[in-house]
Amino acid sequence: MQNDIRDLLYSANRIILGKPYKIRLALCCLLARGHLLIEDIPGVGKTTLAHTLAKLLGLNYQRIQFTSDILPADILGTSVFDAKNHEFKFHPGPIFNQMVLADEINRATPKAQSALLEAMEEQHVTIEGVTYPLPNPFFVIATQNPSHQIGTFPLPESQLDRFLMRIELGYPDHEAERQLLKGQNRHKLIQSLEVKLPSDHLLSMQQSVTEVYVSNALLDYCQAIISFTRTSPDYHYGLSPRAGLALLNAAKAWAFMDQRDAVLPEDIQAVLAAVAGHRLRSGDNDSEAIVAPILAKVAVL
Repeated sequence: MQNDIRDLLYSANRIILGKPYKIRLALCCLLARGHLLIEDIPGVGKTTLAHTLAKLLGLNYQRIQFTSDILPADILGTSVFDAKNHEFKFHPGPIFNQMVLADEINRATPKAQSALLEAMEEQHVTIEGVTYPLPNPFFVIATQNPSHQIGTFPLPESQLDRFLMRIELGYPDHEAERQLLKGQNRHKLIQSLEVKLPSDHLLSMQQSVTEVYVSNALLDYCQAIISFTRTSPDYHYGLSPRAGLALLNAAKAWAFMDQRDAVLPEDIQAVLAAVAGHRLRSGDNDSEAIVAPILAKVAVL
């Protein structure tokens, strides 16, 4: 299994240059059965990263381009009358895939954004009173442009909280950008990728992640972080119980990727910004800066 992870990370880093930590976070999120939000300016590789992961994982993949006029039915599907059989027949929408890319999700209206809430939380959707299960595994990878850009609708807190992680890719460094300028077209490279982690292996790894041991001392540290965010004047409101579970699951996945069967404080610290940065409100928008008071003031117990 560890060879599969190593091969996948190596292949992904050949496509997305100079971002090994962010790619590792993205895979960690999927191993923890979470959904991923990638927020950054246009053109830095958000969509390319989603395409790359889908290809390397061999998952059924569908991209949904979110626009201001998209409707929930465009995402979930709709019932169409079958004149031959005199009945309505449900036609599944693009949500019925193992990996769904919600591209530029914050360019859609809140009504369209809310179509993803049930799917992301419960892995099924209810349409006209009928509940339809979604595939397993099921992931939503959403991209969004910075909220200050024209034509965006900010995601509500209830939607943000359903993403286990939020990451930002940022500009490549000088050497990575030089390789990008001299190299092949990224889309052609993606098409040449081979599956490195089949879905059955992925499901097995996800189960192994749940079995990673967490000591009482680590639970105390996790709770101390959560409690700090709820009482500190640095934040408008604290982390929810769902956020606490997300932090723990992400730390387990990070430990598993390091071939360890127990969580260390460093695992929690490694994923904290990605898990908590979009769930907390403070005077800063940068995830690392948002969690800096936590790392500075909450002692490892």
